[in-house]
Amino acid sequence: MEKIRIQKLLADAGYCSRRKAEALISAGKIKLNGHPVKLGDKASYQDIITVSGERIYFSKKKSLRYIMMYKPRGYVTTTSDELDRKCIMDLLGEDIEERIYPIGRLDKDSEGLLLLTNDGKFANDIMHPSRHISKTYRVTVRPDITEEQLVQLASGIELDGKKTLPANVVVKTREPGRVVLLITIKEGRNRQIRRMCESLGLEVARLRRVSIGPLKLGMMKPGTYRDLTADELRAVRNAIGKEN
Repeated sequence: MEKIRIQKLLADAGYCSRRKAEALISAGKIKLNGHPVKLGDKASYQDIITVSGERIYFSKKKSLRYIMMYKPRGYVTTTSDELDRKCIMDLLGEDIEERIYPIGRLDKDSEGLLLLTNDGKFANDIMHPSRHISKTYRVTVRPDITEEQLVQLASGIELDGKKTLPANVVVKTREPGRVVLLITIKEGRNRQIRRMCESLGLEVARLRRVSIGPLKLGMMKPGTYRDLTADELRAVRNAIGKEN
């Protein structure tokens, strides 16, 4: 039987994303037939793979799910949390029988559109930096923003020694003590929008992701979720294809 990389096996099984699987391998939490594995190791569906002692069962045929959720503030984007904080998985009902996981993250204090799936390739395509899938955020900053700061946000901010890619920044509303911006980026560094604003001395009062590629949050309410429609899924795949 053909052997493939273990991180791909786990992603295809809907256990986690490839990136998460690679992190688990590096942490020594994955074993193949009782032996620790390293990055690059391959296996087949007939092998015994365990993660932290839990055996992972594989099925060649599975039902793929693509979920969009309005993540509320106060929830962490993980499947479980050692600190016993509220997780997005707590919001899912019994109608989700598949083992799905989030694509990317929104930090605890942020809200908005989040995608979940058990399709490893789809998740990898959305997250991979080379795809440059756009993400738009509605950001409320305090107390005000200057034209110079707007130019800096749009042209790129140096974070961790590397400049961010150019962003599209639009002022939606401007009131005394607060400004609402729409910021569109094509990368996904850790807490990127917050860090970009904070580096310029701007306080982020609220941050909500309103779109990922062609998918829009629309009128969804915090804590709700639904399956992507066939048209939405097709639009996302087309967007991914255009970036290849």
